[in-house]
Amino acid sequence: MTRLLPGVIAMAAIVVASNILVQFLFGQWLTWGAFTYPLAFLVTDVMNRVYGVSAARKVVFAGFVTGVVCSLIGSQIMLQGDGYEYAAVPLRVAVASGIAFLSAQLLDIAIFNKLRQSQWWKAPLASTLVGSVVDTALFFTIAFSASVTFFSASANDAISWAWDAIPLLGMGPEAPLWVSLAIADWSVKLALALIALVPFRVLVTKLSPNPA
Repeated sequence: MTRLLPGVIAMAAIVVASNILVQFLFGQWLTWGAFTYPLAFLVTDVMNRVYGVSAARKVVFAGFVTGVVCSLIGSQIMLQGDGYEYAAVPLRVAVASGIAFLSAQLLDIAIFNKLRQSQWWKAPLASTLVGSVVDTALFFTIAFSASVTFFSASANDAISWAWDAIPLLGMGPEAPLWVSLAIADWSVKLALALIALVPFRVLVTKLSPNPA
C-alpha cells in the first residue's frame, strides 16, 4: 500500500483542487478547474503502467471517495447571490461528478490495459482521449441537460441558468449555455491529453526500471 500512497495523495489533491477551482472563471467558457481535473487521467495512467490495473483502480476509488466527501461538504455550504441562497455544489453537479469520474477513469484503465503492449504513447493517449469524451458527455448531460428528468424541480432550478440559449461559443448557432461549456471543457482535455504524454514518459521512466 505504501507504494500507492503518492498516487492516492496526487489523485486526492487533484480532486480537491478541482472542486475548489471550478468556482472560479477563466474567460467566458471555462473555470480554472478545467485545467486541473484532466491531470487525474495522468495519475491513473502512470499508476496503471508502473503498478498495474489493480493499483490504478485503488487510486481511482480513493479519488472517487474524496470527490464524494467534497460534494457532501460543498452541498452544505450556502452562498448568497442575486437575492437568494444556493448550495456551493448543486445536487445535479454532485451526482454528475461522481458518475462521470468513476465511469471515465475505469474506462481509461480498461483501454490502457488493452493497449499495454503497444508503443508507449498509444495506451495513455487513447485511454485518456476516450475517457475524456465519456467524462465530458456524462458530466455535462447529467449535471445540466434539460432532457434529464429524474431530478426534482428544486434540483433543476439550481442549474437552470445552464439552459439559457446563446450563440454556440459566442459565435455559432444558438444552443443551451451548457453545450458551449462542454465543448470548451473537452477542448482543454484534448490539449492536455497530448501535453501529458511528456510527464507520463518522465514519471514512468523514473518510477519503473522497465517502463516499456
